[in-house]
Amino acid sequence: MNSCSSSSCHGGAAEKRDECVTFLKRDFHSRAFATLTTARSERMAEVLGIPSAVKDASCTSCHAPFQTVPAVLQANPLDITKGVSCESCHGPAENWIRSHTRPDFTHADRVNAGMRDLKNLYVRANNCVACHQNVPMKLLAAGHPELIFELDGQVVSQPKHWTEAADWNGAQAWLVGQAVALREVSWQLAKTPDDKKLQEKWSGLFWLLIKIQADELPAIEESSTINVAAARTVQRWSDEVARKASELKWTPQRTQKVLVSLANTRDFSVENSENSVPARRAERLVLGLDRLVLASDSKLKLAVDAELNELFSLVQSLPDFDSKKFSAALERFSNKLRNGR
Repeated sequence: MNSCSSSSCHGGAAEKRDECVTFLKRDFHSRAFATLTTARSERMAEVLGIPSAVKDASCTSCHAPFQTVPAVLQANPLDITKGVSCESCHGPAENWIRSHTRPDFTHADRVNAGMRDLKNLYVRANNCVACHQNVPMKLLAAGHPELIFELDGQVVSQPKHWTEAADWNGAQAWLVGQAVALREVSWQLAKTPDDKKLQEKWSGLFWLLIKIQADELPAIEESSTINVAAARTVQRWSDEVARKASELKWTPQRTQKVLVSLANTRDFSVENSENSVPARRAERLVLGLDRLVLASDSKLKLAVDAELNELFSLVQSLPDFDSKKFSAALERFSNKLRNGR
């Protein structure tokens, strides 16, 4: 971080020289370590039976990654208070720190030298999902908030210290992120197949990805069976979906096709004794509709804004989820989508 933030590199004031300034002043990742010093983190540490949140790997692996780096791998003593630093996302810099500034080096050259290819949506999603979704059950039980990984929304809300690729598409980023999220939940479920909440999250994500299967993406049959074998099968399938989706040439027509497909689902009109399953589906669906609308034109956003806000309000409290109300609201959204442009 220190070498990156020098004024002659990424810590200056000129355009494309102020990346570290933007990151350190505005990005919440740079303050990740500070979260471990709060009263809430201290209480969680007590519940977990660990001496300190700032020293235990179950907390620092995400909030202060340098804490877990063995001394033998440190070129200089690392400061764990830096939180999530440059190398946490861009990869260990030993093999590329000197060469990546060369004017004759291409992006491919930097990647070959070990820098992570964060322009690749599949690589970027894999880089983020580990900390933005994979919260161990013991941490959730101790009071850690549940996390929902959503690549497009999280990237858009992050203060930019980079220039996005010209062909960036929020809808594509959303789809890749959801497929990676399903892969990770499937991996967790294969380890703890009897976890009820994990089953619900898995069912919601699997349902969503099933709804948007396309000719260009790997196919799978929908199944209500939840066991280790099913989880492992879906884990492999969703990883392949993420890879293929990241390679697609995305168009506005593709965004519209996915949006219409999701908006036209009528699954919520069916009575279900297990309210938690449709609630999880609705939660993921609304987040997806939001990202897809934003990836469309501004006129569409204005046209469906009220209906989309209504859908959001109906998934704010999952225990109180009402399938009939949601189904009616979704139909109003679908009608406005079809007629309101």
